[in-house]
Amino acid sequence: MLIRSLSMSLALASMLFSSQTFAQVKGPEIPPNLIGNVSRQLMKEMKPLDKPLHIKICIFDILGKAGPVFSVAQDVALEARKWNVFAELIPHTNETVAAESFRTGQCEAVGITTLRARLFNQFMGSFDAVGALPSYDHVKTALQVLMGNDALYDLSIQGKYQVVGMAPLGAAYVMVNDRSIDSIEKAAGKKVAVMDWDKSQAKMIQQLGAQAVPSDITNFAQKFNNGVVDIVAAPAVAFAPLELYRGLGTKGGVYKMPLLNVTGSAIINRTRLEKEIPDLDDRLKKMRKFGLGFIDQALDAVKAIEKQVPAKYWMNVTPADQEKYNVMMQQARVQLTQEGVYDKRMMSLLKKVRCHHTPSAAECSTDVE
Repeated sequence: MLIRSLSMSLALASMLFSSQTFAQVKGPEIPPNLIGNVSRQLMKEMKPLDKPLHIKICIFDILGKAGPVFSVAQDVALEARKWNVFAELIPHTNETVAAESFRTGQCEAVGITTLRARLFNQFMGSFDAVGALPSYDHVKTALQVLMGNDALYDLSIQGKYQVVGMAPLGAAYVMVNDRSIDSIEKAAGKKVAVMDWDKSQAKMIQQLGAQAVPSDITNFAQKFNNGVVDIVAAPAVAFAPLELYRGLGTKGGVYKMPLLNVTGSAIINRTRLEKEIPDLDDRLKKMRKFGLGFIDQALDAVKAIEKQVPAKYWMNVTPADQEKYNVMMQQARVQLTQEGVYDKRMMSLLKKVRCHHTPSAAECSTDVE
């Protein structure tokens, strides 16, 4: 069915950064017949739709039709026909255009980053808040709580939009073109690429005393590689295809500390689809729980790709600087929540996840967030 195709296209995307995409980094291949096997497993819990459903799905893939996300989406779309779902996939190399095409009704569903998904659902879109999930164990717990609890289901809906699936894409690490930028103080005055539509990034740069250079997901790497900016933040899965090693050169490095954990989201226009699928909510609740069974696979794929980034680039962060960063990121989250950028309920949920893993942390004895 539709929801299966959306959720799996994103969940599998983090598993297939194969040699056809990476010139130097080879990630894990998709296991043979995985999509068909997943579909058969799900059919034990849900039946195909009673009548054909024809939909258009906008897919953001920076490489377009040649990219890994779109490739998997095509495979899943073929399998979806067994569920009586006939999907027309529309590739977009520009995430802004993909989101706008969805917003204006040119497609009934879209696959984009969760940071961008905040435009359609503030609660779900706040999941990728800066510094909120400091490890992959935290990400796994947060997704289990968010997707496994029916009491939180209604929060995935905002107006006519609904986030129906999320998948981990990897931690975003700070990359610098000069290892001498090894502390918060030394970042002052440096040029940093920030997404021009994301206030959270600009807020962090402002607190660093650095200079924000408005960018987007299609050109931030080029600016770093050409020396226009000194600092970027990106997940390891972008390292090889965007040739970020060019920006690092011989002097640069990657801080071994997540700035944030990046996820992808599948979003639907539910006001259109609930007319075609009477039991939409029942199916979505089952899908949310079913998808949790693939979190470990997705995270293992991300970790495998991170290990392929040459060891010479990684830079350790001193405990003192780590604490400074943690305080700075918390201050940014609090201020952005007060300004209405982040959803307070999501910030509370993510804090509970952090305190579940580290109950002795100072923040767990305060009412901040």
